[in-house]
Order: sequence, then C-alpha cells, then structure tokens
Amino acid sequence: MFLRYIFMIVRYNNTKVPDRKIFMRNNKILRKKYLLLPLCFFFLLLHICMISVYAGQENSTSGPELSAPSAVLMEAETGQFVYAKDKDTRRSPASVTKIMTLILIFDHLHAGDISLTDPVTTSAHAKSMGGSQVFLEEGEIQTVETLIKCIVIASGNDASVAMAEFISGSEQEFVAQMNLRADRLGMKNTHFIDCCGLTDSDEHYTTANDIAIMSRELIVKYPKILDYSSIWMETIIHETSQGIKEFGLTNTNRLIRTYPGCRGLKTGSTSKAGFCLSATAERNSLKLISVVMAAPDYKARLKDAAALLDYGFSRCSIYEDNTPESLPAIPVKRGLHRSAAVQYGKTFRYLSTDGTKITTVNKKYIHPASVNAPVKKGEKAGEIIYFSGQKELGRIPVIYSESIRIRKYTDCLKDTLCTFWC
Repeated sequence: MFLRYIFMIVRYNNTKVPDRKIFMRNNKILRKKYLLLPLCFFFLLLHICMISVYAGQENSTSGPELSAPSAVLMEAETGQFVYAKDKDTRRSPASVTKIMTLILIFDHLHAGDISLTDPVTTSAHAKSMGGSQVFLEEGEIQTVETLIKCIVIASGNDASVAMAEFISGSEQEFVAQMNLRADRLGMKNTHFIDCCGLTDSDEHYTTANDIAIMSRELIVKYPKILDYSSIWMETIIHETSQGIKEFGLTNTNRLIRTYPGCRGLKTGSTSKAGFCLSATAERNSLKLISVVMAAPDYKARLKDAAALLDYGFSRCSIYEDNTPESLPAIPVKRGLHRSAAVQYGKTFRYLSTDGTKITTVNKKYIHPASVNAPVKKGEKAGEIIYFSGQKELGRIPVIYSESIRIRKYTDCLKDTLCTFWC
C-alpha cells in the first residue's frame, strides 16, 4: 500500500500545473491519503520500536545472558533440561572428555574388576602425554585411587592414559569402550578418539546436551565421584628411580571454592575447544548440572556456569514422594496364594521450573480388581497418578513384590489332607 501511495504522489509532482487540478479533482481520496502518509510512517516506526522492546523483554526473561555459544542446564535426578542454548552443535570438549573416562573406571570398580588399591604402572605412552599432566614417569606405580584424583582434580592426561591401559590393555581399546558406552547412554552426537581430550581432531566431538547426559550418569550412578571432584588441593607422592618427591594437585574447577553447593565436576580447554565446563551443585535436595562449551576465556566459563546455576536455583524446585504409603494386595485367581503384595516401582519426582513450589499433591491408584495366576515379582501391577489440583504431574508404576504361581492339583490335595489331619 505504501508503494502505491508513493507512486501516486510521484505522478502528482510530475504533472503540469493545469493538469494537477484535474488530477486532484479526479483523485479526491489521494489528498486525504497524501496528508495521512506522514502519520502512517510515524505509526509504522512506532510499531517497529514496540516490537524491538518486546523482543528485548522476551530475551531478558528467556534465560541468563551467556558468552558461551553452547550451554545447557539439567536437573540431575529427573534428567530434565531447564535451559538450553545451541545444545546439539558438535564441538570439541577438551578435557571434559574425561567424564566418560571416569564413568568407565567406576563401571569397572562397581563390577569388581579393579579396586581402588590396585597398583597401576605408567607406560612410556602414558608418560608422553602433553597438556595438563601430573608428570608420571615411565615405570612409576600409583594406585587406582591416586590416579582418579589426578584425573579429577588436576585433569592429568598421563593419568587418564595410564588408567585406560590398565583397564583395557591399550588406549585404543578403551576409547572403543567409551564410544560404546556413549551409544548406550543415547549420546547421538558424540565420538571420542582419545581418553583425555588432548586432541583437537574434527573426529573428536560432543555436544552440550551429551555432556549433560554423561555428567548425570556419573554423579547419579556413582556419587562417590563428588568426594574426589570437591577436593581443592591434594598431595601425591612420586616414587621413581630418581627418588621420592611430593607433587601438589590443585583443582582446575574454581567454582568448588566460589559457588555455594558446587562439588564438581570437570573443566576442559584447548585452542579449538575454547573453555568448557560441566559443573554440578546441590541446594535443598535440588541437584543441577551446568554445561558450558566454547566460552571465550576461563573467567567467562566460570561466570556462565554460575549464571546457569543461579537461574536454576531461582526458578526450580523439586517435589519428591519420600514416604509412600503401603498399597493393598491384589486378589489372584487360581494362584497358590489368594493375593499378591505390591509396592511402588520407583520414587516419584516432579521438577517445577516456573518458580512455584509444589507442596500439596493428590494421588490416584489404578489397578485391576483381580488377576489370574501366575504373577511375577517385579512385573507391573498398576500405576500411581500424581495431581496438583487438576494438573497431572506424572505417573509411576506399581509392581508386584512377590511371585505367585498357579495352584496345582497336588496343592489342592495337600490342603484337603491338612484340613483333616493337621
């Protein structure tokens, strides 16, 4: 429409004076539009300004302002994402890679394949690692627990390779296991080619989303890791052919000293990766994981991670049903016993992310009136539905806590005989 008005005005200005009268007489509407044109432009500019203001307000409330191009915030118990920024872009993780290395170490500890006191001998390959290191010598022996501290606290590349070789025989085989573990966790945009993150190869990558996933796996399945990642300073002993000497470890994650409730987890930086961090903190039973990738410097990395945690703790609260009541047994037809006991299948947790705290919850128990034998322990028997007012918060399964087999003829005979003789 504006172009049409302008075209008509240009025609008017290029018309000879005698003809202008005829033009204006035949275009009375033009005179009104011509006079209103400045007002139209004014309101157009005003509308654009209002859109800009609203857009600015929306951005200011959509999340914290971050300098890092990729970041996420996750609640650890539920695995729910609270905030995400470019979470699926593949980037180099640097030493944050070691989170997966630690998962595999703790997998083997949990399985009993290795123990914390097992001695580990440093190879020439492990000694040759550059970057962040604890300066292990070839042939030097350290315990598994000491090397875990070297990895978590000081981000030792040499310690990571020494543990990889100890568990799998070679770093290459260990890395293959890292990639398999990542696949099982659903880390669809992750691929490792070393166990420490020293490489800047295009084939070594992950995402903020996937870092949060593996961080959650580590701290939820193996909370013992937080006892190590929360250590600020530690001393190890180097015992080599050159003698015995102490070596100090200082945590690369400064947030454990400056941010209340922070107990981990892992930093990383290379020229390609920029500055990365997966930080975890807990307050009032709320556990958050803050992931920052490719921050411009280490100060920005810490600032962004802290801003994400602040954002989460200010907006999130978690309801947890820690005292579930006992549930009535379900009648069983043609079973050895007349009913089967049931129990909650898991603890119900609900994360509120809008700043409201849920205190009152109603529950509805859905179950069959009866079932036919057999029933198997652990099988689903029903479900509990949680409500806050009219809003459904979620559901959890109810499972059988015992197995009931089909009643046999011999069982009936035994009961009959027992009635007369017992």
